Amino acid sequence: MTTISSKMLISDILKIDVGTVPIFLENGMHCLGCPSARGESLEDACMAHGIDPTKLVKELNDYLENNA
Repeated sequence: MTTISSKMLISDILKIDVGTVPIFLENGMHCLGCPSARGESLEDACMAHGIDPTKLVKELNDYLENNA
């Protein structure tokens, strides 16, 4: 199983599992289709949106663990 880190690019996370999209949307990241947003690290995107990256990383990893 791949483990998500805050340093990963959003596009790489989406490639791992497109099922992560709802998690991003629920956390206020509605710009996943934007080319520049897909090139951002998760940490950078969290900073731009005022989101706790640790919380989002945990949610993403929990999802991947439960849907492997």
